[in-house]
Amino acid sequence: MSYSIDTNILLYASNQESPHCEKAKQFMENRGNDPDLLCLTWGVLMGYQRIATHPLIFRNPMTPQEAWGNVESLLALPRCRVIGEQEGFAEDFAELSGLVSVKGNLVPDAHLSLILRQHGVSRIYTADADFRKFDFLEVINPLKP
Repeated sequence: MSYSIDTNILLYASNQESPHCEKAKQFMENRGNDPDLLCLTWGVLMGYQRIATHPLIFRNPMTPQEAWGNVESLLALPRCRVIGEQEGFAEDFAELSGLVSVKGNLVPDAHLSLILRQHGVSRIYTADADFRKFDFLEVINPLKP
């Protein structure tokens, strides 16, 4: 089995001021013991780097080195892989856009969802309910009690 993690979970785990920090941090710390394959995308990792270091989003943003250190820690996990678009992505995206109204903030979610589908990854951990619009994904919010 394989799964993915959305940017928001990574950000919650890094944001000491978030009420979700401890739960997200605990979830992330357990990734090293997970027997399933963790599939990440560069879009998620770059989104994390962009937002975690942004001074207009966080009162105490991470330094680029701190944020990238977190990315490197994830990439070093023995069961972690970075996946990307496969052949036919443009056609698949056009098809998905016909099924779900992909616009605005849903564009990066659709992008990630489609990469996951192309790689046979059917489970994503996220606090973003918009992923439920993609019926081929099992969406789990690890922050819920």
